[in-house]
Amino acid sequence: MPALTFALNHMTAPALTLDAFFALAVSLGMTAVEIRNDLDGNAILDGTTPDEVKALAARHGVTIISINALQRFNEWSPTRAAEAKELIDYASACGARALVLVPKNDGTGQADGERQANLREALTALKPLLDATGIIGLVEPLGFEICSLRSKREAVEAIKAVGGEQTFRLVHDTFHHHLAGEPDLFADLTGLVHISGVEDPAVSVSDMRDGHRVLIGPADRLGNISEIKALLAAGYSGPLSFEPFSPAVHDVGDPQAAVAESVAFLRENI
Repeated sequence: MPALTFALNHMTAPALTLDAFFALAVSLGMTAVEIRNDLDGNAILDGTTPDEVKALAARHGVTIISINALQRFNEWSPTRAAEAKELIDYASACGARALVLVPKNDGTGQADGERQANLREALTALKPLLDATGIIGLVEPLGFEICSLRSKREAVEAIKAVGGEQTFRLVHDTFHHHLAGEPDLFADLTGLVHISGVEDPAVSVSDMRDGHRVLIGPADRLGNISEIKALLAAGYSGPLSFEPFSPAVHDVGDPQAAVAESVAFLRENI
């Protein structure tokens, strides 16, 4: 089984500046980071140029493994195409390796036939944009019942249908995998794993939301340990990227200690 490699998503400590976030990753022994375009008052939304981001990453010695994310990517339109090109160009200029692609999650576009056609249309349009820059498109199915792309199998089928095996990879998110209830793993097409746990004993699986997502510890209800072991056994050897959304994590006084504790727990149990 491959050694564990961890990465840090900026959602772990969204109040930190990009400089401080990169420093946090390095302090944890991590050299892989994910930056986001949905953090108000922070790069990328604050106007930080890709050249500045690239210089910061170089100074800290970190690799930007993804920008997270192009939202509603499977609702293709001229607006979405413009958003995609802007983000892909930004990713290329800042040295990011990939762009996360998040499906629409509002209860629309779920009909059988419709959702598969929409997905293939988007992947077909995204492929030349990504290929022109060498950026990988990371397709992230979401487990929420209202999501238009819940199934990794459907994502894999669409990627293969458009000849996109060299362009696209899956994001396996342990939270969303649990919610979707889809047992299949596609380690050979998985480019990134997002990890987070849920500890709240009162919330049902169908009611779990991003705000419940905490760092993984002994009280985790999602079965992260067995899920990660299965992925590694199936051949996944890439990073496990921390992506907790809970305010309980965002408000901790010492994020370095909190993440280090979760890292230690995972290393001891996997």
